[in-house]
Amino acid sequence: MLEGVIVKGIGGFYYIDTEAGVFETRARGIFRKEGIRPTVGDHVRMSVLDKENKKGSLDEILPRRNELIRPRVSNVDQAVIVFAAKSPDMNLDLLDRFLLLAQEQELEIAIVMNKIDRDPEHGYETAGEIYRKAGYTVLYTSAETAIGLEELCSVLEHKISVFAGPSGVGKSSLINAAFPGLDLNTGEISGKIQRGRHTTRHAELISITENSYIVDSPGFTSLYLNHIPSEKLQYYFNEFAPFVHKCYYNGCMHINEPDCAVKAEVGKAIHPTRYQRYVSIVQELKKEEERKK
Repeated sequence: MLEGVIVKGIGGFYYIDTEAGVFETRARGIFRKEGIRPTVGDHVRMSVLDKENKKGSLDEILPRRNELIRPRVSNVDQAVIVFAAKSPDMNLDLLDRFLLLAQEQELEIAIVMNKIDRDPEHGYETAGEIYRKAGYTVLYTSAETAIGLEELCSVLEHKISVFAGPSGVGKSSLINAAFPGLDLNTGEISGKIQRGRHTTRHAELISITENSYIVDSPGFTSLYLNHIPSEKLQYYFNEFAPFVHKCYYNGCMHINEPDCAVKAEVGKAIHPTRYQRYVSIVQELKKEEERKK
């Protein structure tokens, strides 16, 4: 029996990367009966049915460290969240929602601001500083002019990294520029609606170096956070961490309560726009929680 990682699942077939090569497998019927869905990124055990033609049977899924839903992929180490400096313009509300989902899954995070060659006034640096001060790794890149590609390659080493971000920000182009030969599909930006056409059809682990994989995933235009309890949201804002346990009241939500250590840091260690985003999303989650009662 071989152990390996599912690198692609399509049409009922699962492709498993093992020390003996990549095998095409089908999952045992027991998974369907138990409602278990094999997922890209799963560490698995498989039986070899045809060694020469690399055919096998997926027999066992080992415990997952984490599991993302959209894109559906498991055992991810790092989220690489890509936004464009221009074309399309940067949507910081959407960026914060990506960050919250990655924080919830306890992933390492790198924020990549791509297409910086299209912003000669360097407006992206203002946004970049907000997130650097919040404790995130921020990279400035351009797929077209090869700016920042060496730094990007460095943060991908020895990790399974999922690339995420809205359509049209250049995720596939960036990966192609950093790793020539992968030849991922790319799409053009629609001039009318400033959104990219979806070019990635399914989640797939792509080996870039030994023990390093990336996932190129479809772009999204909105993210819902309704599964996160409103009272837990504070723990997914990096810059709140040193202060959340210093408030006068236990269970402080950092909105209306007096003697709040978090509110005292707004405009200092906590950027006002990030705090306002927190307040807005808490209110959004509370409204949804009330609706469900």
